[in-house]
Amino acid sequence: MPFQNRVTPFGDLIATPARGTLTGNRGVLHNRQRVLTRRRWTTRAWIACLLEFKGRHREIMTPGRWTELFFLDEATAFAAGHRPCGECRRQDYVRFKRLWCAANGGDAAAPIHPVDDQLHAERIARPRTTWQARLGDLPEGAMIVEEGEVWLLAGEGLLRWSPSGYRDRRPGWPEAPVAVLTPRSVVAAFAAGYRPAMACAPENAAP
Repeated sequence: MPFQNRVTPFGDLIATPARGTLTGNRGVLHNRQRVLTRRRWTTRAWIACLLEFKGRHREIMTPGRWTELFFLDEATAFAAGHRPCGECRRQDYVRFKRLWCAANGGDAAAPIHPVDDQLHAERIARPRTTWQARLGDLPEGAMIVEEGEVWLLAGEGLLRWSPSGYRDRRPGWPEAPVAVLTPRSVVAAFAAGYRPAMACAPENAAP
């Protein structure tokens, strides 16, 4: 039975045997029986990490330790409101922080707390709040919602998200108004030059 620790683009946690390409956390969310409590975060620092780093090994959902979460890819993590870890993904962290601050009026030399506070404000509503934009105005890596389905903007088209990978490529209409799921401040960082990793190619899709 898989743990309930896979993150959807909505930020929800589901149980699925499909594997991810990134791990991460948002605090301690499980009890001694390794079952999720009602809490969905205990910190505003929601991060996305490498699956392997310096040979470290962790037992999933160790009591009293942070709850290991998993993501299909970085685009999914960003849509859910996570950002790069400052330790295991230092280069991504620095680049994201710099571009996020440049796009949103922050100070890249300051601590990360204002970024985390803004991301928390954007993701806190339940159900997750979307915002409107023209598809043609969005950068690659943004995710949108149509009739309950999540679609990734990749290349010149859209790919439907699923826990095991992207499916059903279709063209997008640049003038079409869409409901954007990726937080507005993160999309601004994408537009400023940050390119999230996307598991679009079959060999990179989660099995």
